[in-house]
Amino acid sequence: MSKGVHMDENSTWQKLAAEFLGTAFLVFVGVGSVPALAIARGDGPFTGGDLGFISLSFATIVVVTVYVFGYISGNHINPAVTLGLAVTGKFPWKSVPGYLIAQVLGATAGAFAIVGVLGMRASELGLGVAAFDPEVVSIPQALFAEFIGTFLLVFAVFGVIHRKAAPGWAGLAIGLVVFAAIIPVAPATGASINPARTTGPMIVQSILGGDVAWEQYWVYILAEVLGGIVAALLFGAISKTQADKTGLKTALTEEKANA
Repeated sequence: MSKGVHMDENSTWQKLAAEFLGTAFLVFVGVGSVPALAIARGDGPFTGGDLGFISLSFATIVVVTVYVFGYISGNHINPAVTLGLAVTGKFPWKSVPGYLIAQVLGATAGAFAIVGVLGMRASELGLGVAAFDPEVVSIPQALFAEFIGTFLLVFAVFGVIHRKAAPGWAGLAIGLVVFAAIIPVAPATGASINPARTTGPMIVQSILGGDVAWEQYWVYILAEVLGGIVAALLFGAISKTQADKTGLKTALTEEKANA
C-alpha cells in the first residue's frame, strides 16, 4: 500500500464511529417508523400502506447511510454483513469484534432516540421490537423467514461491491433490496434481517419495562447470521473467475514487496 493511500485511510475510531452512527440512524428511522405509524393511525388497523411506509423508511435511510458512511467504514451497519465479509476474506477478523460492538451500541442508541422523540408511548406500542406470534408462525417458519430475508440482503450487498458491478449504484440497490425483502418477511417475523437491529430495541424495551420475547432471540440471531454467511459464500462461489484467483495472488505479491 502506497503512503498516499495509507494517509487517506480512516482511523479505527472513525470507522467504529461511522458504524455506530449508521446503525443508530437505521434503527431510529426504520424501527422508529413502526411506533410512529401506530401513533398516527390511532385505533385503526395495520394495513398494507403501513407495511409499505415502514419498508420505505428502512430503504431510504439505508440509501443515505451507504453514501454518507460507505467511504469511511464500508457502512456494514449489520453484523450479518460484517461476518459475511470476514468469512470470505474481504474484511479482517481482527476488526470484527469492534464493528459488532459499535453496531449493537448504535442500535441501542437509535432505539433510545425513538423514545426520546416519541415518548414512552413508543415503548407502550412495542418500540418496533421484532417478534413473531408463536400461535401463527412456527419456529422453523420464523427461522426460514429471517434466513431468507438476510440472505437476500447480504447477497445483494456482495453483488454491488463486486469489482464488475456498475459503480455508484450501491446505495440505491441495497436500499431497494431492503424495501423488497421487508414486504414478504415482515408479516411473519417483523423482518429484522439484522442482528444489531434485533438486539438494540430489545435491550431498550427491557430497560423501559416493556414486554420482550427474549425466548425468540436465538431464532433471529441464528437465522440472520447463517443467512449472511451462506449468502456471502454462495455469491463468491458463483461469481469468482480465474481473474479473481490470479488477482489475489498478484495483490499478495505486491503487498509483500511494499512491506
